[in-house]
Amino acid sequence: MAPDLSFGPQGDQWYYTRDTRTYDLTRGNDQGGSETQFTLATTQGPTDTSVTIDPAKSALVVVDMQNYFLDAQCRDYPAGLATVEPLLKVIEKCREVGVQVVWLNWGLREIDLPVLPASVQRSFSRSLIDPSHAPLRHGLGADLGDGKGRTLMAGAWNAEIYGPLASAGAVRPGDAQCAKNRMSGLWSESQPLCRHIEDNDTRTLFFAGVNTDQCVLSTLTDAYNQGWDCVMIEDCCASTTPNGQSVCLWNVANSYGFVVDSKSFTGGTLTR
Repeated sequence: MAPDLSFGPQGDQWYYTRDTRTYDLTRGNDQGGSETQFTLATTQGPTDTSVTIDPAKSALVVVDMQNYFLDAQCRDYPAGLATVEPLLKVIEKCREVGVQVVWLNWGLREIDLPVLPASVQRSFSRSLIDPSHAPLRHGLGADLGDGKGRTLMAGAWNAEIYGPLASAGAVRPGDAQCAKNRMSGLWSESQPLCRHIEDNDTRTLFFAGVNTDQCVLSTLTDAYNQGWDCVMIEDCCASTTPNGQSVCLWNVANSYGFVVDSKSFTGGTLTR
């Protein structure tokens, strides 16, 4: 079936077919076709809409699923923990259909600390400003004590991928692991995530992780502004901000890209 609409520059176009309400993001031939396609239904925005992607040109970006944000030794985050089970299912499906898995985590180096902007430093220093603030935030690079290491420094226990995810086999040698030193992993072209997805000709990015309205959304909006396709997996993301999750989902579905959930992702159709 020939598409009714196209969006984007020649060679980097989306195609939309009204009868099926499907967006084709595969960058295939002039009819929107591709040898391998993965089609899944959206869960926010216009009803009965689907997106078709090319798995070989797609990646799942898992943001900040680290001990610092999820482990009970660092904080109490039920909504974040609730993302673990659906994320494991999505990762399994990614491996089945050939979508790259990318772990995007805070991983600061010593050379990062002196040049962090004031705004970034302040957001992780709430306990210095107000000692009653919980969870405790003494500053990026500060020693958390009890063997947890320095806050979000590369190699520290607190910066490692959340233990139950790692022990469940979610992380494999073929996965990409990209460190970041801002809320967004795409804030500059020098960032490892930017280099990785460019080097691998990735066009479609699925987003999961915490927090929805902070590091996940920051990376997603930078991806959107630089021309990548953006798809948020709603039940694989979590936020502590009142109404933050729903506002983000609405904006992504209606402006930045598309929203799916783990059920629609794992129930997607692969054709060759």
